[in-house]
Amino acid sequence: MDSNYKSISDLHTLLVEKKISSVELTRYFLDRIKKYDASINSFITISEEEALRLAQKADERLAKNNHVTALTGIPIALKDLIITKGIRTTCASRILSSFIPPYNATVTEQLITSGAVILGKLNMDEFAMGSSSENSFFGPVKNPWNVERSPGGSSGGSAAAVSAGLVSAALGSDTGGSIRLPSAFCGVTGLKPTYGRVSRFGLVAFASSLDQLGPIGRSAYDCAIILEAIAGFDSHDSTSSDTPLPPYSQYLNDSINGSNITIGIPKEYTHQKGLHNEIATALENTKNFFMKRGVKIKTISLPYTDYAVSTYYILATAEASTNLARYDGIRYGLREEGKDLLDVYLNSRTRGFGDEVKRRIMLGTYVLSSGYYDAYYGKACKVRRLITEDFRRVFAECDVILSPTSPTPAFKIGEHSHDPLAMYLTDIYTISANLAGIPAISFPVGFTKNNLPMGMQLMAKKFNETQLLQLVHCYQKETDWHTRIPETCTK
Repeated sequence: MDSNYKSISDLHTLLVEKKISSVELTRYFLDRIKKYDASINSFITISEEEALRLAQKADERLAKNNHVTALTGIPIALKDLIITKGIRTTCASRILSSFIPPYNATVTEQLITSGAVILGKLNMDEFAMGSSSENSFFGPVKNPWNVERSPGGSSGGSAAAVSAGLVSAALGSDTGGSIRLPSAFCGVTGLKPTYGRVSRFGLVAFASSLDQLGPIGRSAYDCAIILEAIAGFDSHDSTSSDTPLPPYSQYLNDSINGSNITIGIPKEYTHQKGLHNEIATALENTKNFFMKRGVKIKTISLPYTDYAVSTYYILATAEASTNLARYDGIRYGLREEGKDLLDVYLNSRTRGFGDEVKRRIMLGTYVLSSGYYDAYYGKACKVRRLITEDFRRVFAECDVILSPTSPTPAFKIGEHSHDPLAMYLTDIYTISANLAGIPAISFPVGFTKNNLPMGMQLMAKKFNETQLLQLVHCYQKETDWHTRIPETCTK
């Protein structure tokens, strides 16, 4: 059975036509995880018993045709900062390495309600702080296309598992590009929805004004199906939006010919120092693809682009400093004893957090400290408003924005380990969408001469995920980049 690279819709057809059961499908994916994940390290926890229980329930629903959805019986996995009742949730950190939550995140409940099968929890950068998935207490994730290369971060385990065919799809989180960058590096499709489109209740927070949950799949169609299941208003999340939820998958086949769509390409993005030649060529090819199908192309300007990275790393670290203050060795998580209360705090946090998390906590504490708050945090908030205004202005000129997802293909594991600034600049094209709260999608557009995937990014107005998915679906109907399979996972 070659189900590992079938789309969710193909698997759904097999299930409803009784050509395969959900239990059989789940066992198939579990066997692939056992066979291939030792070389990729995409999973932290495999919940085999729970997965088979959910698969059995899905088969009962399918047999009775009772509340069957597009996800009923479909095996997926979750990034390990999404709360799962009774299943270990670690955030890839030593400080939470034995934490078992007493409740589910809203997205977990929504997926279970839809009949999806949760296979387990996926590796990541610790507390989602990183762009390479190397900053994990459980070891680095490796790229299925080349195990010496990074899968991107922080949702590297999610993208790697989908790329390797260990799951049909996965959920990731995106604070500054953490869904899109791994999707580009691993040759899959990843969507960061509009801030507020998907509930954050039960998402372990890194930077609360930037974090967003979203799907990673093989195609725009798969992402649309998952988004339909997890999007919508949630009273448990005060930032959740009640904007009407469209049936994304039903609009995907609408023709873009004659639709009067305009794609803007920021001149600041194409002139960025460090843009890899092959990615620049892929951008030109992608632009030409849409032009040939009647889409208008326009050069636009986002003048505050150069300030995005510094603004992001002030705001994100400030929020991280506040959010991670709760890990004190007292209430839950790792506890290291000491001679007094302050000693317990110090020992627990020193031994519980990794270097990158400590770095960001210290940066965030500094920019929030007396005497520096106005100079750093206050100014960063003002620049964030200017970046948001940049997007508001250009969306009066165009419908969507096209750019590379990353300036380079996947870099070698350890290549940027001793140069945090070089690592941070990997997110130059993705960070602005989080600062502005707009939706963005990364999709595969080809391979380098070294057989490394390349990804492009589309961004749209708030709550216009439909158009992003529609454009990518159009592209994927006429190209096959998203169907390519890493050789390491077919032997």
